[in-house]
Amino acid sequence: MIVRYNDPMLKRAEHILSLIPSSVTYADVRIVEQESEEIATKDGVVEALTSSTSSGYNVRILKDGVWGFSASYDMSKEGVDTTIKKALAICEASLPHKSKDVQLDNTKPVVGSYKTPIVEDPFAVSIEEKLKILLEADKAQRVSPNIAISQASYHANREKKYFVATNGSRIDQEIIWTGAGIETSAVEGAEFQNRSYPNSFRGQNQTRGFELVRELELAKHAPRVGQEAVDLLTADLCPSGEFDLILDGNQLALQIHESCGHAVELDRVLGYEASYAGTSFLTPEKLFDFQYGSPIVNLTADATIPGGLGTFGFDDEGVPAQRTYLVKKGKFEDYITSRDTIGKLHEINPRYNKPSNGTVRASSWSRLPMIRMTNINLEPGGEEGTGKAWTLDSLIKDTEYGILMSTNRSWSIDDKRYNFQFGTEIGWEIKNGKKGRMLKNPTYQGITPSFWNSCDAICGRNEWTVWGTPNCGKGQPSQVMYTGHGASPARFRKVKIGVVNW
Repeated sequence: MIVRYNDPMLKRAEHILSLIPSSVTYADVRIVEQESEEIATKDGVVEALTSSTSSGYNVRILKDGVWGFSASYDMSKEGVDTTIKKALAICEASLPHKSKDVQLDNTKPVVGSYKTPIVEDPFAVSIEEKLKILLEADKAQRVSPNIAISQASYHANREKKYFVATNGSRIDQEIIWTGAGIETSAVEGAEFQNRSYPNSFRGQNQTRGFELVRELELAKHAPRVGQEAVDLLTADLCPSGEFDLILDGNQLALQIHESCGHAVELDRVLGYEASYAGTSFLTPEKLFDFQYGSPIVNLTADATIPGGLGTFGFDDEGVPAQRTYLVKKGKFEDYITSRDTIGKLHEINPRYNKPSNGTVRASSWSRLPMIRMTNINLEPGGEEGTGKAWTLDSLIKDTEYGILMSTNRSWSIDDKRYNFQFGTEIGWEIKNGKKGRMLKNPTYQGITPSFWNSCDAICGRNEWTVWGTPNCGKGQPSQVMYTGHGASPARFRKVKIGVVNW
């Protein structure tokens, strides 16, 4: 960790902080510089090539027990004065509506620096080379006249953040993340099927450099992806019934995101998201006692693992990145929290006495930081008392009859994160321990705790991948955040599969 005491942007942030009246209870300032690049090809031509930059700052002020927040790109003396006055005015306007003073936890001040470790800067690679990689992958998908659409995409993002606070914290960070993927659509008559690699909805994304794109070898995998899309056109429909279900890691990542990650956001639990995104069935009295999953289910929020989209050095409140057990050996253990929600949890459940676990981020300089998922992971099997370390092959051999599903196609979940239904791009029948016929349009449904309690096998570290979700929406006004989910294939017993009148 290198501490850049004389960084000019930190100096500027400190100057803005010094202009906030000393009568406030607490204040912080964030300066954010963002850079992004996106390329998309479709049917052999470049469909989009964009780049953008954005920079600005915000002030967050706690005064008389209420928050005030304001943001601007104008760093002139007049602009800063106006921004501070707006934040203070919001504090004053909020006072008549205050029911209780906002209380912050006792997180210690931090002075530090963090930068995403990368091998190859994605912004230093030429546009020509990026286009060559994408167009080769686009072309390689077209293995049949039934291929109607072939697509490839790439994106890179760089975010520099400078944070100072009245408690003495001084932090600068540079977060870099990159992603790429391909998608093939096949058509025959009224039948339409999709296949994606390495995942649907923008491929794979990680806090890494251009080395990730090279490792994905898009063109190498493109013919298989194209052929699977074609084969799905004439594949058998996924059967309906109550069967054992094996989820590939990329589908399990979204299952974790929707039924686990959102359910443990403390602001949702407290009702802050109720009018927009809902609440959660994981209410505070369930802490430490509720059987969320089977004894082999261990869920963590971990902002420290290499490559995760939710990996950083410090959150946007200056709290260091942490690894926290959310579910341990099946028992519900913790939420993802913020400095101002943690006190309310202490009051509701006196058995809880921890500070914030560092999961607050904002999507840009113009948005208020809020609780967001970091990397929410299903820990691999065979570790920390989680039982046998399965492989996907051994899991298939151990299954008498079931369905293997991979790559998300659709999802639906209620506003308490309790009842869900997911569809995947592809499935395979497992019969007598062997992977058999390909199946199209597979779907499954369940109730979150029942589903996770049916988990009886999780593959080991060798098949564990941190998948990136770059499109998580939350908040009003809406913020799109990037999160990660570590997962390996896992088996769930007697799951409702297909369209059935239950």
